[in-house]
Amino acid sequence: MMTDTLADMLTRIRNGNRIERPTVDMPATRLKISVAQVLKDEGFILDYQVGRVDRDEQNHPHFVQESDLSKPKMVLRVSLKYGPEGERVIRHISRVSKPGCRKYVRSSEIRPVLDGLGISVLSTNKGVVSDRQAKAQRLGGELLCTVW
Repeated sequence: MMTDTLADMLTRIRNGNRIERPTVDMPATRLKISVAQVLKDEGFILDYQVGRVDRDEQNHPHFVQESDLSKPKMVLRVSLKYGPEGERVIRHISRVSKPGCRKYVRSSEIRPVLDGLGISVLSTNKGVVSDRQAKAQRLGGELLCTVW
């Protein structure tokens, strides 16, 4: 059993990014989908899809999109983004609030990441949002991760 599924997601994205993989698959949860949506909105990933991996007649795996998260073995597929010459868009991605030491911030305590070139992802009472959205809406919450 995994205790920190978000840290597993970030590690899979970091590892896939290092070997320049086009997509990364991971088990899907609502929190991971929300974080992927924030990363897509901020331009750090191309897209994400939720579905399941089925096998065809020749036993080759293929991805089938589905939206019902209540089914077992749902997969989140994240399409990573690279520059025109293959440079990585995500240079650093790390977990801030951990299960052993949670980190909460007020909207006034949110600091820009890398002078505004990066983002922080926060879990608020209005859902998972970026640091820019949280400051604009004056929301505080748990500081999940930073990306640049």
